[in-house]
Amino acid sequence: MSSDSARDVADRLHSAAIHLLRTLRKVDEASGLTASRLSALSVLVRGLGRDGLVVRETLAEDARAVRVRATARGRRILERGRERRVAELVRLLSGKPAAELETLGVAADILEGLLAPARRPS
Repeated sequence: MSSDSARDVADRLHSAAIHLLRTLRKVDEASGLTASRLSALSVLVRGLGRDGLVVRETLAEDARAVRVRATARGRRILERGRERRVAELVRLLSGKPAAELETLGVAADILEGLLAPARRPS
């Protein structure tokens, strides 16, 4: 693997991530929401209020601004979805040798490090 270029690794990671997400998306169907609605719920976009998944609140300090937050039902749907996806990953990983799991753990550390700057508030 050390002979792989950054481009080759990036291409493989991209393909693997897409295929993994497609596999995990199948378990999202149990939430009763489409993948796009679950995605929208995760960032609390407007339009989900009519389904009781988010609440829009006008801010007292600026009536032009609106705060959108998940309702308890919305948070439960997100949490259950995450639990199902993690359980599916556990199923996919079960029976893998310890060395492979350790390698995947190191890969997860590296990916988290790559994404950390994007997660920091600007």
